[in-house]
Amino acid sequence: MHHLFLLLAAAVSDEEVRKVHASALLIDSHNDVTSDTVKGLDIGVARPTGHTDIPRLRKGGVGAVFFAAYVAKQYAVQGQAAHRTIEMIDTIRHDIVANHPNDFLLALTAADIVAARQSGRIAALIGIEGGHAIEDSPRLLREFYALGARYMTLTHSNHNHLADSSGTVGAPNNGLSPLGKQVVAEMNRLGMMVDISHVSDKTFWDLLAVARTAPIASHSSCRAVSNIARNMTDEMIVALAKKGGVVQINFGCEFLSEISARSSSWTNPALRGKKKESDVTPAALSDVVTHIEHVIRIAGEDAVGIGSDFDGVTCVPKGLSDVSQFPSLTRALLERGHASARIRKIYGENLLRVMRATEAAAEKH
Repeated sequence: MHHLFLLLAAAVSDEEVRKVHASALLIDSHNDVTSDTVKGLDIGVARPTGHTDIPRLRKGGVGAVFFAAYVAKQYAVQGQAAHRTIEMIDTIRHDIVANHPNDFLLALTAADIVAARQSGRIAALIGIEGGHAIEDSPRLLREFYALGARYMTLTHSNHNHLADSSGTVGAPNNGLSPLGKQVVAEMNRLGMMVDISHVSDKTFWDLLAVARTAPIASHSSCRAVSNIARNMTDEMIVALAKKGGVVQINFGCEFLSEISARSSSWTNPALRGKKKESDVTPAALSDVVTHIEHVIRIAGEDAVGIGSDFDGVTCVPKGLSDVSQFPSLTRALLERGHASARIRKIYGENLLRVMRATEAAAEKH
């Protein structure tokens, strides 16, 4: 179904923005502040840098966050991937949740996210980033699930023994390997969402053919709008939606804007060594809206969500520069004529649907 969006901004009152924003359970499916908390940052204290802390999460009306248990590729090279994964899970469980029990509740299920909201707290969830975290062992996968991990990104920017990445580091498997298929089956059995952000296109299609539950893209955007390998093609987005999955829009400038991507040494090899990432041409809040609307146009309003990648990207959009500014996105969506019910889907209901379906499928085993 095609949707038409208002071309002219409608007048929206502050009260309407506040009311709609408060009615939504906003779930951000990818936040990398853990790379700072694992080094000792206290997320409870307002800070002048970075994108995330409790005062700003509260100001932004954030209801739930999947904190990234990000395992950089060098830990795999050093044989320390599982060790690092435990450290990253611990920074979420200890530094974020246990140290701030009045603000966070560790959520293991969709019901826990709702319960956190009802208790006035923010649901904190764990998402492993980089399939090399499990060191090729389904046994480690089960242990990480037991510790609270509720999704795993099959790759990061490096190929691993499970799957190929959209990056180019390492030897390719030509998509999802036999071990990768075994791990995906175990994730489906456990009730852990399979995250296809960072994977190669071939891996994506291989996964879609074997997955019993809907995958997610925890922090990706639309390649038709910004042509980088980390984004999803229209064909991929439509196929993901038909499987019941959701693409969670990434706020990194290069993900949002072709102009930003061309000015970035990360996505433009010709600029490497010549330009700092801080020189990237910023994207705008309107670019985030463009990506959301693109997904709705091609795949429907049930197929899109929010996966900011805050504190994991160096360039963020003007007008949406940290977690406190989510109400500005609500205003922009309302001004474009999106109804409050649709905004609630985008902000959290779509991802909750996938979580519930993943949990239900696991219970049938």
